Amino acid sequence: MIAKEYLQQLQKINMLINQRMQEKADLSAMSRCIASFDYTKDRVQTSPLEAASFTKTIEKIVVLEEEINGLIQEYVDLKHKIIGEIQGLKNCKFIEILHKKYVEGKGLERVADEMGYTFQYIVLLHGNALKEFSNKYSIYFQC
Repeated sequence: MIAKEYLQQLQKINMLINQRMQEKADLSAMSRCIASFDYTKDRVQTSPLEAASFTKTIEKIVVLEEEINGLIQEYVDLKHKIIGEIQGLKNCKFIEILHKKYVEGKGLERVADEMGYTFQYIVLLHGNALKEFSNKYSIYFQC
C-alpha cells in the first residue's frame, strides 16, 4: 500500500456507507409493499404456515443496519487517526492540501482554487506532501 491508497481509505469507507444506506432504503421501501394473495391455489389444512414475505426483508434491513453502524465506527476511528497523522507533518501547506483532498474529499482543482494557487502548483505540492507523509509514516508502506 502506498500513502495515497492509505489516505483514500476514508473515501472508500464513506462510499461503502452510502451504498449500504441506499440498499437499506431500497429494502425499506420494498418491505412496505404488500404482496398479493394467490387465490388460485387450494389451501390445505396440513400445509405449514409460511412467514410473511416481508419478514426476510426486515431481517436483511437489521443486518444492514448493523453493518452500517460498524462501517461508521470504522470510518470515525480511521478519520481521527488520519487527521492526526496529517497534522503531524511539518509543512502547513502539505497539511492543508492532504486534509482537503483526503479528509474533505475535494478534488485538486477545487483545492487549488480554495488555496489561491494554480492547479499545476497544487499537483506538485500534493506529490511532495505524499512523499513527506510516506517518509514520516513509512511503517505503513512498502519501500
